[in-house]
Amino acid sequence: MSDLSQPTEPASTADAEESSTARKRPKPGERRVQILQMLATMLEQPGAERITTAALASRLSVSEAALYRHFASKAQMFEGLIDFIEQSVFALVQQITGREVPDPAQPAEVGRRQAARIVAVLLQFGERNPGMVRVMVGDALVFEHERLQQRMNQFFDRIESTLRQCLRPANPDSATPTVDAQVAASVLTAFALGRLQRYARSGFRRMPSEHLDASLALMI
Repeated sequence: MSDLSQPTEPASTADAEESSTARKRPKPGERRVQILQMLATMLEQPGAERITTAALASRLSVSEAALYRHFASKAQMFEGLIDFIEQSVFALVQQITGREVPDPAQPAEVGRRQAARIVAVLLQFGERNPGMVRVMVGDALVFEHERLQQRMNQFFDRIESTLRQCLRPANPDSATPTVDAQVAASVLTAFALGRLQRYARSGFRRMPSEHLDASLALMI
């Protein structure tokens, strides 16, 4: 999976005292990253059942109590993965939308290119992070707190809103450009979500980017 590394928290006095022992404990921030990386790795297993904190702790060779020293609940662990998904994808989306200044002579072409790149970035992220895909499509959240699914719904709503803004100038001669952009953005978002769902449910065998350029050409 992609690197989840974040700035680590300063080591506690206890950590400093134990640094001379044969088995050095990871710093608090490092342990949080390790937990999230293991959770994502376990989600990558095709057909994986609901992941319990007991199974997660076992894979990390720690106690469940050790997990809860870093996360208040399993839901908070999933929120950590969702944070990573949001930050990673929207950082790239922002680069795409800020890279090209709309050309007054060809505003439609710029918007279409941006929309196609956004869909490609989303699917490529999923392809590189199969465990995250199960979170994105909700498979891993079925028995978890409903706020987690709400956050992923908001993620795709935000993707759709960004696509709509890109596609707004795509039909300058249309009598209903706003409606046209809304319809096109909705279709592209549904396409991307469908590709991610197929990827997860095929045991990560059917790549989300399969025939992507040809598919986008039909829709945009």
